[in-house]
Parts: sequence; C-alpha cells; structure tokens
Amino acid sequence: MASSKETQNEERITPYSDEELEYFKQIILKKREESENELTTLQNLLRESMENASDESAYSFHMADAGTDAQEREKTYMLFNRTKKFIRYLDQALQRIDNKTYGVCKVTGKKIAKGRLEAVPHTQLSIEAKLKRG
Repeated sequence: MASSKETQNEERITPYSDEELEYFKQIILKKREESENELTTLQNLLRESMENASDESAYSFHMADAGTDAQEREKTYMLFNRTKKFIRYLDQALQRIDNKTYGVCKVTGKKIAKGRLEAVPHTQLSIEAKLKRG
C-alpha cells in the first residue's frame, strides 16, 4: 500500500470547481451516449454486411462488387474500432473527473484551457503540449 505522501505526488488536483467538473461530465456523457448509439449502428451494419456476404456467395457475383463490399466492411470495422477507442477515452476522462485530476496537462502539469476541454473533453494535453508533440 502506498503511503499518503506517495499518493499525493501521483495525484494532481484539478484546477476546476465541482460545478465546472459537472459541466464537463455532462458534455462527456452526451458524447458517450452519441458514440454508444453510433457503435450500435456500426455493429448492425457489420452484422448485415456479413450476412449479405454469405448469402451472395451462392450466386454469380462479380469480383469487383465483392471487393467493394469487402472494402466497405473493412471501413465500417475501422470506424467501429475507432468509436470503441473514443468511448474508452471518454470513460477515462470520467474517471479523472471522479478522482479530481481532470483538466491538468499530463506533460506540462498546467491547467488545460476550458475551450479546449469543451472541444476535446477527453484530452490530457494542453494546446501547448499538443503543439510541441506535432
């Protein structure tokens, strides 16, 4: 078990008030709900696409059409994975809100601007750190 001194060094306290944290939490929860809906839609598209692919294989099917369908399936799968990753980032941001470490740049240790958090609520980098990274 870590001593209280070690825990204090690992945790940074948020520069935002509880009211501001609640504001960001609502933004994140809304984005998370939208992403969950998108994930369900993409999952249904993938399922339909796979079912159609097995149905069409019994018929005469042009190779170019098969290639296009495979490409669309791959694109949908990539979007599905990207959306899952985004939800994971949002969940991590919610966790930072809960443990009061939200809104602190993990590179500079400085406050992340409110406008940046409104635009990219899951970010852990200030604009300064983001620009240095490239």
